Amino acid sequence: MALRFVGIDPNTGDANCPSVWIDERDGSFVIQGWEVVDPEERAEIAARSAILEHERIVRIPARMRDILLEACSAQAVDDVR
Repeated sequence: MALRFVGIDPNTGDANCPSVWIDERDGSFVIQGWEVVDPEERAEIAARSAILEHERIVRIPARMRDILLEACSAQAVDDVR
């Protein structure tokens, strides 16, 4: 798999997570984040969309908004196609 690094949480000091990647083959996102384990939050999510056994819910801090926007931008998508 050819993953292109987009960015990491600016508060991590270049270590740990969360981070955002783009799969260069199809432009899909790969997200590394903190797993949501709070039962109330998981129940709220599951009420709208079932959480399958092989799926994980992750949290990305708001301070990473610009990194996510970069990953979503037409420029980023065009670069991988």
